[in-house]
Amino acid sequence: QVQLVESGGGLVQAGDSLRLSCAASGRTFSSYALGWFRRAPGKEREFVAVISWTGARTYYADSVKGRFTIFRDNAKNTVYLQVNSLKPEDTAVYYCAADQRYYGSNYQDYAYWGQGTHVTVSS
Repeated sequence: QVQLVESGGGLVQAGDSLRLSCAASGRTFSSYALGWFRRAPGKEREFVAVISWTGARTYYADSVKGRFTIFRDNAKNTVYLQVNSLKPEDTAVYYCAADQRYYGSNYQDYAYWGQGTHVTVSS
């Protein structure tokens, strides 16, 4: 089992950058694939990015490709989401998720979730 705690959100202006972090408990962090999702006000949860167990593979939603980067530090039990060139439409609660058997974009297949961190982008 793993517990996830996100941080790094905030209120920023369009074009700014943030680095979101997700710290995980447990000694088997490297055995989890890790994803980032977001939920904008009034919208469904949306896949953002995922990184494989070793960090060798990543996959992004088209809407963030080229602006967001997911990476992990297994020594620190932390996964990050570097978000650049933020747009007002990136405003959402950002969640990280973990699973030992699934690597993909379907939120229903992730077993563990954090509580989320808010990102608000003003125009």
